[in-house]
Amino acid sequence: MAEALPLHSRTPVEWARAVLAEPLRLLIDHAFLEKKAASNALELLTRWPGEYVDGWVDTMTSIARDEAAHLAQVTRILRRRGARMERMHKNPYATGLRMLVRKGHAGEALDRLLVSALIEVRSCERFAVLAGACEDAELADFYGALFASEYGHYRVFLDLARKLSKADVVEARWQELLAAEARILGEQEAGPRIHSGVPAGVSPEAGSSVARDAG
Repeated sequence: MAEALPLHSRTPVEWARAVLAEPLRLLIDHAFLEKKAASNALELLTRWPGEYVDGWVDTMTSIARDEAAHLAQVTRILRRRGARMERMHKNPYATGLRMLVRKGHAGEALDRLLVSALIEVRSCERFAVLAGACEDAELADFYGALFASEYGHYRVFLDLARKLSKADVVEARWQELLAAEARILGEQEAGPRIHSGVPAGVSPEAGSSVARDAG
């Protein structure tokens, strides 16, 4: 299923092996990812565009609840392993994607939804790679379970985007942002983060044409 995700680059298994060498730091980064995802859904909760969009509030409430539950799961795993969240955290990948949002433009709401979908679909792919490479049974099961949830969130954001604009407008912007996402991810430094770059000497795999047309 991960192979059908509409990404313009693929994460090699070498990335997973490298980040899993520091599982606690990876989990700390993951906790902040879930925290931001929950707060993003709550922010979008009151940002419905123009006329009220049917299902908007229920959808954002559900996503925020899911992400908060994931955050609780990560922090419990951290606590059992003698670690905890840090006070400060930076995510240059997500920051780079949010810079693509056309703020103050008629397409701002569309961009916010598509960027949210991008983060979810990349996280979905990364969790699948982690689950397949992880030798820690607890973490492998955890990452595997997250795949389905993140996939559902990605689809929901994309479906809402398609309620805002004509299909050709959404598809054109979606492809622009998918290309930008692959570029931004490719510029990230390697390290124990969910959205980090691949280790030196390893190249990300190109997404297939079939995958690009999916979604």
